Amino acid sequence: MLSQKITIKNPTGLHLRPAGNLCREAMKFKSKVTFGYGDQNVANAKSVLSVLGACIKSGDEIELICEGEDEEEALSYLIKYIEDGLGE
Repeated sequence: MLSQKITIKNPTGLHLRPAGNLCREAMKFKSKVTFGYGDQNVANAKSVLSVLGACIKSGDEIELICEGEDEEEALSYLIKYIEDGLGE
């Protein structure tokens, strides 16, 4: 299992379009991809409803967690994708 903290810089946070983009990219990997936020809350990054339910706003910090056979590749790719604005 690998994890890394990252701050969401998207001006609109994780609303529907960037949440969908994150899920689409996370589903490309075999690893389990989740993120921790708030007090002990965890969301499935491969589920749009789970991501939207986290109510992540711009400036919020999440901890992206990847666990599985391609965890290193998944973590580095998704961190870069989030830093680059989630396709927006």
